[in-house]
Amino acid sequence: MKYAYYPGCSLRGTGRAYEESLLAVFQALEIDLQELEDWNCCGATTYMSVDELTSYALAARNLALAERDHMNVVAPCAACYLVLNKTQRYMHDYPDIKLVVSRALAAIGLHYDDHVQVRHPLDILLHEVGLKAIAAKVKTPLKGLQVAPYYGCQIVRPYATFDDQRNPTSMDRLLEACGAKIVHYPLKTRCCGGSQKGTLPEIGLELIRHLLTEAQNNGADVIATVCPLCQFNLECFQKEAGNHNHPISMPVLYFTQLMALALGASGEAIGLQRSLIPIEPLLARKEIAYA
Repeated sequence: MKYAYYPGCSLRGTGRAYEESLLAVFQALEIDLQELEDWNCCGATTYMSVDELTSYALAARNLALAERDHMNVVAPCAACYLVLNKTQRYMHDYPDIKLVVSRALAAIGLHYDDHVQVRHPLDILLHEVGLKAIAAKVKTPLKGLQVAPYYGCQIVRPYATFDDQRNPTSMDRLLEACGAKIVHYPLKTRCCGGSQKGTLPEIGLELIRHLLTEAQNNGADVIATVCPLCQFNLECFQKEAGNHNHPISMPVLYFTQLMALALGASGEAIGLQRSLIPIEPLLARKEIAYA
């Protein structure tokens, strides 16, 4: 299996541990990733609200590059995954948008004929690799580790291309294959507030508090995420979200970090040292040894 890897901006910045662990997981499972040459920022959801047509052109350039190389795209970041999917669908469904974007691509010597699939790592790991193959590769089972899988709102809405829109289970099943115990987490697709912690801080904090408290009340040891912004919000504002009577201190890791640990990667190689809430004491208590 060979895919065009689209890291997006976050995985080279605040989400660096996501990239490190993703590459470790894909290498362990012999999935060939080739970084998309000369990729550009997709504009994320913010740029789309400022200038929609230009945002489509930005995202479509990445799709055209992948099509030129005859490869499908892997987009780990939830926002990138959403924007690339939305661009692809809007170009397909709205001829006026396709005309404008196609002209922009032609001006730089590119074209796009809708021959590219945009895939999420959860999709590839579950449907291309499979649970049995992953379980067979596990070296350090995550036995006793109680995980709340948090999907966020972007990889299943509005396009539920590989999982259920209201009750996704792909991450649950992958982490179970690695030996983890999945806790009941009904808020798994509830929005974390995104950038609202910066623009509407009280509202943003309340959304974050609700997610963290629900995970804590349901017995989770750790929250697993698929989005750099979700990970940032849920990890960085725990002190504010809690209080003296109900403090919150829970590791928030990318699902790929947990999978990589189970597949034998070292903690340093997958960015555990970058976490603000360390998971190492928890792993020691659970007697989960790792490299």
